[in-house]
Amino acid sequence: MNLQSLSVLDQSAVGFGNSQAAVIRETLSLAQRCEEWGYERFWVSEHHSHPTIVGTAPEILMAAIATQTKKIRIGSAGVMLPHYSALKVAEQFRVLDALAPGRIDLGVGRAPGSDGRTAQLLNPDLRSAARFPEQIQDLQHWLGDIPFEPGHPARGIHAYPLGETVPEVWVLGSSDYGAQVAAHFGLPYVFAHFITEGQGAEEAIELYRARFTPSRYLSEPKVLICVWALTARTEEEAFFQFRSRARFKMDRGIGVMGAIKPPKEALDGLDSAQRTQFDQLCQRGLVGNPEQVYTKLNTLSQDLGVSECAVITWTHDFVARLDSYELLARQHHTQAALKKNLPETDAQTISS
Repeated sequence: MNLQSLSVLDQSAVGFGNSQAAVIRETLSLAQRCEEWGYERFWVSEHHSHPTIVGTAPEILMAAIATQTKKIRIGSAGVMLPHYSALKVAEQFRVLDALAPGRIDLGVGRAPGSDGRTAQLLNPDLRSAARFPEQIQDLQHWLGDIPFEPGHPARGIHAYPLGETVPEVWVLGSSDYGAQVAAHFGLPYVFAHFITEGQGAEEAIELYRARFTPSRYLSEPKVLICVWALTARTEEEAFFQFRSRARFKMDRGIGVMGAIKPPKEALDGLDSAQRTQFDQLCQRGLVGNPEQVYTKLNTLSQDLGVSECAVITWTHDFVARLDSYELLARQHHTQAALKKNLPETDAQTISS
């Protein structure tokens, strides 16, 4: 299956020397630009007490994005459901759907998006993760305004405001567990390729498809993969910008967390063994000029049988991130034009 749609997952990652508050505003600006460039969806993540990723409240950020965009779908990737009441999440996303009718995606996950101590402060109930499937079922009732069965404690309780459309629920996962939950409830599934670097992707997606049960929401399996990728006008420039991400991954591996280093400083302090590890990270990454990166994404899409990728891009400099997303969108539109036998010059207008 060829790559048909491109989307974006932005994590509000902080570059060294940059203001954390400014990074949140950059996410809003990026969403507006991604709509102009023709991306299908723009999703934001949820992390807590993380010195690098400062997007802590996706529902609030989505509300701001909803008021500044008109057609791009807006979503969470995701809301870490065990932290919260399913009723409150349903209410929040009903409000979001009122702001942007028919454009809201509610991606839900079981992972804490934080360390164990932070997760316990968010919700002291240590059993909350085990209730994840039950919470999804409750969400479906409240979002669809479907009555609970007689005797259920939530019977007669509604999540307002009601509207003509409802948020689309997606189940996020990086293992077989999320695939099985999504399949059981007949919901679309997102595999976090960027977390596992592709390990387990094929198995999880195959399991989801094999066990999928049609529902009132979805008649057949629907899969999206989230991948990490970066492009620039030249391969050399792309790998230069990727230095920041590669160094972050190396530092995280030894328990060092912090803001993203500038690419000029990313190699500082590395010995020969670490330089070898750094080079290996660069070789594995979806990095290069626009044609190279798009070819890699399309190949990955074909290998996994999916038609949509959501792309995450980290750079120290916001302008470099903007350039990467714009160049990738242009390459996508160019390929779409060629497939439709349109003049290549028309590719620029496809997204409008």
